[in-house]
Amino acid sequence: MNTESITVLISSVSKKIPLIKSVRRALHKIGVESKIVGGDADPDCIGKYFVDQFWQMPPLPDLTPEEFISYCQFYGINLVIPTRDGELLFFAGLKDMLEQQGIHVMISEEEAVSICLDKEQFYQTLIKLGYPVIDTVSSLVDLDWDSYVVKERFGAGSYSIGIDLTKEQAQKHAKKLKNSVFQPYVKGDEVSVDLYVDRTGKTKGVIARKREMVVNGESQVTNTFRDENLEKMCANMAEELKLYGHVMFQLIHHEVNGVYYVLECNPRFGGASALSLEMGLDSFFWFFQEVMGEDLSKIPFERSDEEKRLVRYPEDLIVT
Repeated sequence: MNTESITVLISSVSKKIPLIKSVRRALHKIGVESKIVGGDADPDCIGKYFVDQFWQMPPLPDLTPEEFISYCQFYGINLVIPTRDGELLFFAGLKDMLEQQGIHVMISEEEAVSICLDKEQFYQTLIKLGYPVIDTVSSLVDLDWDSYVVKERFGAGSYSIGIDLTKEQAQKHAKKLKNSVFQPYVKGDEVSVDLYVDRTGKTKGVIARKREMVVNGESQVTNTFRDENLEKMCANMAEELKLYGHVMFQLIHHEVNGVYYVLECNPRFGGASALSLEMGLDSFFWFFQEVMGEDLSKIPFERSDEEKRLVRYPEDLIVT
């Protein structure tokens, strides 16, 4: 890759201002001429005011691989960071083709992404590998849990989710969803674990954080903590799933038996993952270094000794 200049496309930029700022800080650390292009189907998205150039992208079903490559070549885009679950398979499927054109995407291989986006397949895969994943089934027949969670089988689990439902309520809620799956409701602390897996398939660093306040499936208040067994388990899971780049696992810490049950995996940068960057998980910088041919084993993961808390809040921007 040309190391004299970097142009990064952040797709589905929406209102992901912390992500944009994190990418910009990583580019400054690289120390070469750089530019951020924000892409989104919404021409009025807030993120366009925080990038160097905005691209009103057509809906992905209307965007051919050739058109995407042509745009990237015209504007000199050589790095792509997908940010939305609904586009991950699109970019995973194009990963090799794009790389042949000198365009590098921070995305796992298509098979790994597919497993993560399908909650039932994710459950079946992790059960076979021996991990404590929460039961996930597509039918309530012969099930007798005390309480139920109902969510969409594909994509982000927070949308249209039903929590702590009776069996009858769960069946009724499932009719509102396109492809429902059922899980037992477990009381405990919600935990997110961010990590980065390098190109050799090894985990570079791990940060665990407790979700203190969750709104619409995203952490509004979250704080970091250490649990080496949890960190090791998530690192092993990511490697066995053959993931790459920034990955986030979501778990529940059972309040009675103390087990961390795996809920799902988002193979992308999460809404509150910026806290993990502040703790030393330098995902974007590491990604940029890898595509520039650097050996990450020579760059240490320096975790902060001091635990930190992230509070997400609206902020005004004044422009002239």
